[in-house]
Amino acid sequence: QLQLVESGGRLVQHGGSLSLSCRLSAAQLEYYAIAWVRQGPGNEREGLACISPGRRITHADSAAGRLTITMHDPDTSYLYLNDLNPDDTGTYFCAGEGPRGGFRLLETCALSPSDYAYWGQGTHITVSS
Repeated sequence: QLQLVESGGRLVQHGGSLSLSCRLSAAQLEYYAIAWVRQGPGNEREGLACISPGRRITHADSAAGRLTITMHDPDTSYLYLNDLNPDDTGTYFCAGEGPRGGFRLLETCALSPSDYAYWGQGTHITVSS
């Protein structure tokens, strides 16, 4: 089954930038969609961005323009965040959905956290004022 491990969270100043990484391990890694999800102070989870097996990317409206998601062969996803503000404080998870097959390989990924069955442990970002 897919295993995910996030890293890179830390304290950062308002206006700063940060890169998060997610190391992935699975027998059919190339057939999973990967999402980055933020859990805020109220424990709500919001999908920020995802990338499909076909490398189609979807961004949340709240994050578009301030973050970039990538998938680097063979086993690492990165989330690049810039112009951070205190509202970005929270725990960031990477999550996986799949393995996909057939025509589902052509589909875009979804931002709904409930669509993802595999989750990392999370990494925390605190953005100071």
